[in-house]
Amino acid sequence: MQPPQRPGPLLPAAVLWDMDGTIVDTEPYWMAAERAVVEQAGGTWSHAQGLQLVGNPLLRSAEILLEQTPLTGTPEEVVDRIQGEVELRMREELPWRPGAQALLTELAGLGVPCALVTMSYAVLARVLVAGLPPGTFATVVTGDEVTHGKPHPEPYLTAAARLGVDPAHCVALEDSPTGAGSAVAAGVPTIGVPHLVPIAPREGLVLVDTLAGLGAHDLVPLATGAPGTRA
Repeated sequence: MQPPQRPGPLLPAAVLWDMDGTIVDTEPYWMAAERAVVEQAGGTWSHAQGLQLVGNPLLRSAEILLEQTPLTGTPEEVVDRIQGEVELRMREELPWRPGAQALLTELAGLGVPCALVTMSYAVLARVLVAGLPPGTFATVVTGDEVTHGKPHPEPYLTAAARLGVDPAHCVALEDSPTGAGSAVAAGVPTIGVPHLVPIAPREGLVLVDTLAGLGAHDLVPLATGAPGTRA
């Protein structure tokens, strides 16, 4: 008689993905667009200034731009101008982050639902979704669909509710402190993959250098081992 097999590693009930900087390296697109609109208004916008906007709700980023530069108009108008430039660049090329596509493909093959949880607006999320196989994301939560953006927990709570899953049984993937804060506040075990800005360690969060080589069965053991850092 063969000995009984040990159960395999648990899979998350769902994986909740940030977009910019986590799935696609679009932050340089945003920074270039911000710099272009500021320069058109006769101002300057440095890389260091751009870093302060990473992960923010778009209207808050627009408010900062209006406060710190000669830009005029409403925050909504500033967002429209900037995201129009980003959309053009995304349609030309989707710059994938290492490991993201492979992990998305594996999760789809295992039947693990994924949600896109981004502060970018729906027009940009649709560009990403169109570049992936149909059904990759079971739901999409965008910055223009929520009342409170990241770091408020609403975006991640909304995604979990739409999927009908307990946030505590999911795993979130984020690249910014603002996004990681949102996921942790929603009670989602979170894996941070710092990209342009560092993420401080905190309860409910584990940090990794890259998604490359990270498999679906690694997510729950890794995320629930927080706090800590995996090199």
